Amino acid sequence: MTQNTEGTPPLDSGGPGTGTAGAAGADPTAAPERRGDGGEGAGRRRRLTAWRASERLLWHGSADGRLGERLAALAADAGAVHDLDEHVDLYGDGVVAELEGRVAALLGLPAAAFFPTGTMAQQVALRCWAGRTGNRTVALHPLAHPEVHERGALGAVGGLRTVHPTREPRLPTADEIRGLDEPFGTLMLELPLRDAGFVLPEWDELVEVVEAAREMDAVVHFDGARLWECAPHFGRELDEIAGLADSVYVSFYKSLAGLSGAVLAGPESLVEEARAWRHRYGGLVFQQYPAALSALLGLERELPRLPSYVAHARTVAAALAAGLAEEPGVPWFRVHPDPPHTHQFQVWLPFGAELLDEAGVRQAEETGVTLFRRWFPAPGGPPGVCATEVTVSSPGLAWTADDVRAALADFMTRVRAGGGRA
Repeated sequence: MTQNTEGTPPLDSGGPGTGTAGAAGADPTAAPERRGDGGEGAGRRRRLTAWRASERLLWHGSADGRLGERLAALAADAGAVHDLDEHVDLYGDGVVAELEGRVAALLGLPAAAFFPTGTMAQQVALRCWAGRTGNRTVALHPLAHPEVHERGALGAVGGLRTVHPTREPRLPTADEIRGLDEPFGTLMLELPLRDAGFVLPEWDELVEVVEAAREMDAVVHFDGARLWECAPHFGRELDEIAGLADSVYVSFYKSLAGLSGAVLAGPESLVEEARAWRHRYGGLVFQQYPAALSALLGLERELPRLPSYVAHARTVAAALAAGLAEEPGVPWFRVHPDPPHTHQFQVWLPFGAELLDEAGVRQAEETGVTLFRRWFPAPGGPPGVCATEVTVSSPGLAWTADDVRAALADFMTRVRAGGGRA
């Protein structure tokens, strides 16, 4: 589906701590330094206004709405998943404890603890395992979230060090795990590996990698921020996937449209220790019921829909690839992976980010159609190539392949016009 791809370098972060992010085009909630627009700048307000006003778009971002809209929707819907006559939670009881139990059951793990952020949950998990294994070395991919997006926190805060089984834009193989020339206490696998294009191994490959880590006397932790949408690719239920690991972290705002928050699940003794470290890290928050209620709503409403999003993402990706192959003036492109492994994937084009961003926002403003959001220099790609992330959720299910190709043709006309009117 891709033209002239020979010699294309692999996606790569350039090493730990470089701050090189993957394409964040689908995530307006990303940190200001990742968005590159200083947070609430005029550019972001313009984009959000255009996206909100669009009549046709592939997904709604959890941060697209206004404060009043989100609060009103939560108040209207939360009674469907929890008794709103109960008292608010205090330091994690009540609705937060209910959420923890619900997630532990879904993942088939003994216990779970709610954290305000996934960054905190994962750092706590890895330092707890380091204490238990006696080895402070973590094996993970150089494009994994702790290496790229956490400002070196594993070393600076947790006193941990990292090693990389592979630098290829995929999860490591079992042979690469066995080939590490120094011992490690924990293997961390990000499922899917977001900055490489939301990529996943095959099920048998994942099982072999986990077995290889155990042969090396290491424990296995899954960064499952987006674990929810992995089940269709693996053809397995969530509890079977999570059951491969010793601990799992899952997020509520990335795929389930929650406000915020995450859960760390695993053995009871590990989770109890994690609660102690959560307190030390400042994560024992007085009241968290809005986040917990929105997470319960996500589990109730979005989780059952994810398989349909994943299936339709393949239709959207195929239409984009077919359309780009026929577009004049496009010497090269990439739809990655092809087909998508989850309901998110990357598109690469050989144009500048400013041009592509302007074409996208103009299309939204003038036609009410949002096809692409933000564009960024492609991770590990050659100069002049940019990438975006495409997400397919409930609004995208109404798009046919012809709809995608028509929107793409209009977008590329604007690109050829310098980002302006078609």
